[in-house]
Amino acid sequence: MKQQEIQVFIEGVKHYFKKESNIEASVGTPYLVDSKDSPALSYTGIIGISGERKGCVYFTAPSVMLRHLLVSMGESVQSDHYISDLTGEVANTISGNAKKSFGSQFMISVPIVVKGVPDQLQLPKDIDVYVVPMSWKSYDANLVVCLE
Repeated sequence: MKQQEIQVFIEGVKHYFKKESNIEASVGTPYLVDSKDSPALSYTGIIGISGERKGCVYFTAPSVMLRHLLVSMGESVQSDHYISDLTGEVANTISGNAKKSFGSQFMISVPIVVKGVPDQLQLPKDIDVYVVPMSWKSYDANLVVCLE
């Protein structure tokens, strides 16, 4: 992936948090990881990518961050169901915004949400995996981009 392509996802993270909470997320320097070493936290929203580009994008965050984000959005309920929905929404929105930049052949799936830290996420071995570290308020999370 080119730097400007990663930048699309960085801007998506910043835009999402600014729009939903009025506080922009800070984003660290993206870095490459081995496909078997990709990070996962309490909740992970995974979007499959098909079309001209293949792979996935996922957002992973600790539950306390997601609960706080729900409160910032004016939501009074922070149940597992709401947290799962929010996790999928974050991943879907960031991927959907990337689709605007990459075009109609950048097809995104419905989000799959995993609660709890999975033993291992199965990512393609032959595609670079970029971790985009981010912080919102005092919480750390990651956006992981794995695209041909």
